[in-house]
Amino acid sequence: MTAFEAAAIPGQPPPADSVAPRDSSADAPTSVARLNGTIRDFVARWSTVWVEGEITSWNVRAGNVFARMKDLRSDAQISIRVWSSVRARLPNDLAIGDHVVAAVKADYFVKGGDFSFIVSAMRHVGLGDQLERLEKLRAQLRQEGLFDPARKKSIPFLPHCIGLITGERSDAEKDVLRNAELRWPQVRFRTAYAAVQGDRSVPEVLAALARLDADPDVDVIIIARGGGDPQTLLGFSDERLVRAVAAAATPVVSAIGHENDHPLLDDVADLRASTPTDAAKRVVPDVGEQRALIAQLRARATGRLTQRVSHDIARLEQLRSRPVLRSPEPIIEGRAQEVWLLASRGRDTVARQLDAAARTTAELRASLRALSPAATLARGYGIVHLDDGRIVRDAADAPAGTPLTVTVDRGSLRARSEGEISEAG
Repeated sequence: MTAFEAAAIPGQPPPADSVAPRDSSADAPTSVARLNGTIRDFVARWSTVWVEGEITSWNVRAGNVFARMKDLRSDAQISIRVWSSVRARLPNDLAIGDHVVAAVKADYFVKGGDFSFIVSAMRHVGLGDQLERLEKLRAQLRQEGLFDPARKKSIPFLPHCIGLITGERSDAEKDVLRNAELRWPQVRFRTAYAAVQGDRSVPEVLAALARLDADPDVDVIIIARGGGDPQTLLGFSDERLVRAVAAAATPVVSAIGHENDHPLLDDVADLRASTPTDAAKRVVPDVGEQRALIAQLRARATGRLTQRVSHDIARLEQLRSRPVLRSPEPIIEGRAQEVWLLASRGRDTVARQLDAAARTTAELRASLRALSPAATLARGYGIVHLDDGRIVRDAADAPAGTPLTVTVDRGSLRARSEGEISEAG
């Protein structure tokens, strides 16, 4: 029975020099040594486990190793210790950034109150295993459409400001800046330094990417590293980084500087450059080449314009050399008589049509006058109307007292009927 278990049993008296941690109080506190011993005895019951992670520190002191391991997908870390006797059995090339699996057993150091894990075995994770997991992730991201060429953004022809993510004072930085300035001396860079390998690589690159992507002056972002073995390039296949690049609003260029076993960043980036130098050449146009191209286009345009003008001048001279254009007077004179005849014929035709129309109009006017009651009225006749507008044709229609309107040649008269006049009267 451990001290921790003994302390947990109700009624079990604690040792004379202290009390059990569970039974401690302000009046009867336990001692630090007692507490640490209880923790040590409890932790000692844990069995050995195999754990996978990345070595983030590796310090050798007096033959023993004091190190730390980090989870591959999060920031969780543990402290590990490798005694010299065990270290002699481990691979001699273990270093920071290595992906390893280790057999560890929990240990609690009573004197310092430190919790760590004692390593009994450690080995590299096979590169083949890592690449297999990488290919599975690649297939998943491809299925999601993150590698689709249709979603990739075009690189601006002449970026005003280029964002650069790289290691501080690295060869990759020097290559990009030198080659870019050689091609276009006025090019501007906004550099964000980040670790390009190890446990700090992914979070620092992510932070730099977010900062440059949010900068409205940055037109394109280059992520550059001077190459390396596949093991040290695994950070550029991290799923968090790949998805962040896919979601970036600014075009991203991958310039990791290797050819084989390319990381997932190459597939998701809007442009993949084989080296940092290649990235500079593909992002920044060459001012000399552009000037030569402009001169070539200008010469071509001048030649085409000269050729067109010469062709049109020759065509114009050809037209002017024709007889009809060289001496147009005979044609005009020959047509003048024809025009005079046509005009005379037109005048005669119009005159005849006007005469015929005048006769027709006179005939119609005479017919209208003959049919019009106005001529009858002019001879002294009148038209008698009732107030409702009816014309009186029968004396019976206007009995005595009926108001009447009499229309004569010049105006109308009001009258009243005195009744019908008999024939005798």
